[in-house]
Amino acid sequence: MALKGLDIFKLSPKKNCKECGCPTCMAFSMKVASGAIELSKCPYFSADALASLSEATAPPMKTIKVGTGDAEQSLGGETVLFRHEKTFVSKTRYAAHLCDSMDEATIDEKIAKVKAVDYDRIGERMYTEMVYVNHSEDAKVDFVELVKKAADIEGRVLIIDTKDVELAKAALEVSKDKKPILNGADASNYEAMSAVATEAGVALGVSGKDINELYDTVAALEKLGNKNLIIDCGKNSIKEAYAIAVQFRRAAIKDGNRTCGYPSLVNAAVLAHGDKHLQAALASLFTMKYGSIVVVEEMDYATALPLYGLRQNVFTDPQKPMKVEPGIYSINGGDENSICLTTVDFALTYFVVSGELERSGVPCNLIINDAGGLSVLTSWAAGKFSSTSISKFFEEQDIAGKIKNHKLVIPGKVAVLKGDLEAKMPGWEIIVGPREAVQLVKFLKDMQG
Repeated sequence: MALKGLDIFKLSPKKNCKECGCPTCMAFSMKVASGAIELSKCPYFSADALASLSEATAPPMKTIKVGTGDAEQSLGGETVLFRHEKTFVSKTRYAAHLCDSMDEATIDEKIAKVKAVDYDRIGERMYTEMVYVNHSEDAKVDFVELVKKAADIEGRVLIIDTKDVELAKAALEVSKDKKPILNGADASNYEAMSAVATEAGVALGVSGKDINELYDTVAALEKLGNKNLIIDCGKNSIKEAYAIAVQFRRAAIKDGNRTCGYPSLVNAAVLAHGDKHLQAALASLFTMKYGSIVVVEEMDYATALPLYGLRQNVFTDPQKPMKVEPGIYSINGGDENSICLTTVDFALTYFVVSGELERSGVPCNLIINDAGGLSVLTSWAAGKFSSTSISKFFEEQDIAGKIKNHKLVIPGKVAVLKGDLEAKMPGWEIIVGPREAVQLVKFLKDMQG
């Protein structure tokens, strides 16, 4: 059961201090209980009180850090089952699949694709964050050399999958500085694998022949003192992998069973048996339910674009609208002589409008104003998309100095701004555009004559 503010207050030092970030220890305790502040922010808690409360106030799902430097990723830390209850904490990470049963040419091709997919969408970098290296009995290349090659891919977290303890040691010897994940523990070898992972200071992946054996193995590892774990949902069947992912998450969050409270790994590449369409469906499914890491055969743009879009929607705070960066966006080769259009920074509005502008084929400049991430009418009603805010933005960004074409098209839904904009932006011809984005194609072509 989660601690209440009063439970924490009973163990507090009962001092009023600025260091706590609040006027009283009761207020601080309430913030800790609600998750608004960390217990460690108060320097006056005794070591015993801090130790007894830290685990009790921690999220029911443990946060696991993997990788180093800029490549470091956080997994887990979740407190709810559904996005509408509260924002999810750690987004799903995707891993490209490599295996020592592949030939050198195939491996090089897959690594090239890992590096190729790397772009920004609404201020977030979209790329393959991890590389999964599997050991097979049908090995064609040296597994340790493959691990070394994968570890050399800059900015990616490595996942080493082998049940062979000696091979795991050799693989970690060439990669442990990158803080990879060693995915190799099961009921038959968990003690030895735990010792290897602990010595190297890396997270340990745990699997089982079924959900009961998996739970027992995790419990046994906890008794050994290893809580730096990741749950491998298995390769037997889609049904079993889904059951493990969902039941472990529910047991941790709803029942408070911390033995189930670890991030999960789902190998969609193996579960799909080479069917790319099924793999795409599985990757989408486990992005929502509840894969911390999803392994795919390879990540190309056809796979990445819809999958990353889905992930961004699922793991964005529903109370904070998705925004694009304000500025000038050249479309269809628009330059200083091209017509200007303006709209708000709400991401959905931007993608709809820019898509229609691209479809028109007309070179133009789309000027995005800072409107608080709200839609056109909402931002206008809130005073964030007004003649004052638009004219001020144009002045601050020196739009008139950067673009010679001083024709500006405004959304038809805010036609009421035309008069004020003409008064506040002398030298600009203000044109009222259509009310709906889908009408922009015909509108622009008609303007061209």
